[in-house]
Amino acid sequence: MSDTQTLIENRPPSVAALFLERVAATPDAEAYRYPVPAPGDGPDDWKSLTWAQAAERVYAIAAGLIELGVQPEQRVALASSTRVEWILADLAILCAGAATTTVYPQTNAEESAFILSDSASRVLIAEDAAQLAKAREKRAELPDLTHVVVVDAEGVESEDWVLTLAELEARGSAYLEKHPELIKERVGAITADQLATLIYTSGTTGRPKGVRLPQDNWSYMAKAIAGTGLLGQDDVQYLWLPLAHVFGKVLTSGQIEVGHVTAVDGRVDKIIENLPVVRPTYMAAVPRIFEKVYNGVAAKARAGGGAKYKIFQWAAEVSREYAKASQDNFRRTGSASVPFALGAKHKVADALVFAKIREAFGGNLRACISGSAALAPEIGYFFAGAGIHILEGYGLTESSAASFVNPGEAYRTGTVGKPLPGTEVRIADDGEILLRGPGIMEGYHGLPDKTAEVLEADGWFHTGDIGELSADGYLRITDRKKDLIKTSGGKYIAPAEVEGQFKAVCPYVSNILVHGADRNFCTALIALDEPSILEWAKDNGLEGKSYAEVVAAPATVALVEGYVKELNGGLQRWQTIKKFRLLPRDLDVEHGEITPSLKLKRPVVEKAYKHLIDEMYAGSREA
Repeated sequence: MSDTQTLIENRPPSVAALFLERVAATPDAEAYRYPVPAPGDGPDDWKSLTWAQAAERVYAIAAGLIELGVQPEQRVALASSTRVEWILADLAILCAGAATTTVYPQTNAEESAFILSDSASRVLIAEDAAQLAKAREKRAELPDLTHVVVVDAEGVESEDWVLTLAELEARGSAYLEKHPELIKERVGAITADQLATLIYTSGTTGRPKGVRLPQDNWSYMAKAIAGTGLLGQDDVQYLWLPLAHVFGKVLTSGQIEVGHVTAVDGRVDKIIENLPVVRPTYMAAVPRIFEKVYNGVAAKARAGGGAKYKIFQWAAEVSREYAKASQDNFRRTGSASVPFALGAKHKVADALVFAKIREAFGGNLRACISGSAALAPEIGYFFAGAGIHILEGYGLTESSAASFVNPGEAYRTGTVGKPLPGTEVRIADDGEILLRGPGIMEGYHGLPDKTAEVLEADGWFHTGDIGELSADGYLRITDRKKDLIKTSGGKYIAPAEVEGQFKAVCPYVSNILVHGADRNFCTALIALDEPSILEWAKDNGLEGKSYAEVVAAPATVALVEGYVKELNGGLQRWQTIKKFRLLPRDLDVEHGEITPSLKLKRPVVEKAYKHLIDEMYAGSREA
């Protein structure tokens, strides 16, 4: 039996147990860094917690929850942005033997109330007065909710059912003085099949479903991530992803097992500012972030004049050629070497362009993990050649996020890598990816019929994704099963593939939706990236115009049309985009068009812009 297998098979029943082990092993090592905003416009002051200091707070919060009457497996909801208190509270809930219900801070009062009610959450840990207000508005519909604990107390009025996190910690500390063995006893009593987390999937239609993830899922994930060998104790992770999402949440488990530092700050507008301060060795992100960086670099080069833009375009081509050659050679020989002439060109491009990009990421980055949606391969190759190695991974809420990840040096752009140790995969006859292993959910909360639709009696989970496995075990996702387009001519098209190629071609795109099911040609709805297109507008006679005015301008339509033609040049005839419309605003979470993890909700967008889709097909043979 290999060391990794031994590691996984001898795992403890919970991450709470792993946390106690980590604190005992390295109490004085740095665990978390977090920003304290400075008054005015000054730079943030970053503070640290050692594992022992984090544990002191975690145990106090856990004891406070127990004193409030929280019992094992009862739900405690967390409605907050990504911050160090989210992690401390989640660990405290787990150390109390309870289960965390995650709520995105953007979730409106009605959906928040549904999640709190459906999960029967007893306590809500709310970030601030705004999150408290949602619970207060719907309190009559929440008979199970006994207390709200508020992290930021500013503007919060005193009420008998509301207390601050500081007050909860103080109560917990006092309770621990009387019951010093409390946490050890609670953690010792946790069983592997006990509920640990309820994460509600943001469905494209209807109510979200609560995914039940037992304690063992996270313990397995922690050991399996460590078993990949991708991370070490000297790593520094920059964690900004929403922790209410399974992708963010799984990163906290792996860190506890490995014992490295995590810098936590969920403010997306601070990423560019934080990277040179944190200087991470690895960071997880969703493809939209890499697309924005790529578009930003391209737009900056274009703004610098024709010569600079030509240099960028040349360097981008060299980068992709270099990445493809080195990956191909590594696959064949185990060496990432490239032909001498290509290496010489790459050296020049590196000095002119790539070194600056790496410095913008903090200068220490070994790798980025990308997940939640497909990364356009051409963007992946660009960053790979620039020395920003993006390891794509794959998983779902129902599989505790991390089912596949690309293996370090042997990563292959355009694939999601190999299964994590202990996870099985097979491809069904219709191309659907099926998964089995310790990371798979117990089922949907209170929905046995929905569970039976996706989870077979022998443990195989139907992902709803279509994919292909290479002979040596690398998985490539081709599309969502339900998103595949079949034209009226009988041709199948994977819209995500076409959309990804367009994102690599057009530096101004933010979101694109390809449509064509049961039609005789494909069309597209395109939303442009506001900062990039407004920068372009300044130099093209449209300065001072609003975003809506710029995208309606004939010059902008002509610009995008050029990129659509470039895209079509590399597609099969039936895949080509015959018509497109530019949207008057970008798609967003608030309008329900994309999920908080930035995935496109196709039915919502197609319904909202049905008039534009109908307009594009008006007069065609099928209209």
